[in-house]
Amino acid sequence: MNTEIYTDIKRRHDFVLLFEVTDGNPNGDPDAGNLPRVDPETMQGLVTDVCLKRKVRDWVNATKGTEPRYKIFVQHRGYLVDHKKAAYEAVGAEKGEDKKADDARTWMCQNYYDIRTFGAVLVGKKGEGYNCGQVRGPIQLTFARSIDPVVPLDLSITRVALESHAEEETRVDEDEKAPTGTMGRKTLVPYGLYRGHGFFTPHFAQDTGCTSEDLALFWQALESMWDLDHSASRGLMSCRGLYVFSHEKSVGNAPAHKLFEHVTVKIKEGVEAPRKFVDYTVEVDEENLPAGVVLTRLVG
Repeated sequence: MNTEIYTDIKRRHDFVLLFEVTDGNPNGDPDAGNLPRVDPETMQGLVTDVCLKRKVRDWVNATKGTEPRYKIFVQHRGYLVDHKKAAYEAVGAEKGEDKKADDARTWMCQNYYDIRTFGAVLVGKKGEGYNCGQVRGPIQLTFARSIDPVVPLDLSITRVALESHAEEETRVDEDEKAPTGTMGRKTLVPYGLYRGHGFFTPHFAQDTGCTSEDLALFWQALESMWDLDHSASRGLMSCRGLYVFSHEKSVGNAPAHKLFEHVTVKIKEGVEAPRKFVDYTVEVDEENLPAGVVLTRLVG
């Protein structure tokens, strides 16, 4: 495997990501009682780009977060203004001194991995006083969509423990037992194989200072981040395919959608309700790639 090709920041890269979920909720919708997201017309499952980038951020933070260049801007329960304030202090700017916004923007790109790769809006709210501009990142992701329709389940669960001693007082008389079996809900997808797409644009990498090491770290994250994201609600999630199309030219040698057609995923004949990865066939056409395009299988 030639790592110099798929980590070359002077090339354009387009990629296909396959991942699965078993008995879990890959991305709940807060507007729908946290049910797994679906396309209401096709009932295909959906996972947002924001959800995928959250997993990348968490993995990078866990593996490289102590190093100066690999801080994470969008942290769980973090305050974005604190990071922008730190940028102003680092470049010697006073609050409200917008003429140094470009310097602060550069500092943010140098120190925060997710800004350098995904970009960010760093203007802030009106009156905040810390304007670091806007950054368009070289790595962009689409929503992931399940290959086949999924059936979201909303299951009832119970808890036998009481929340507090106050619940004991709800008894009508002393002979009545204290209430137990507090009801709750758990939402999941029995099984879904999801496919997402992504893009790396060299022009924006040059602007943000994204390096080959940053790109290599991103590929590692897509493969490994699932193992740091286990929870009871997500069930079993894992990466099943990562296919990178690397172009010889920085502007690309072929349209991305044409390259994605070289990776096809089909349910096997006779399988009515897929419940595992082997229920699918993944075919990769490596023989008929356009001139100047190289395909690297990182997973699959």
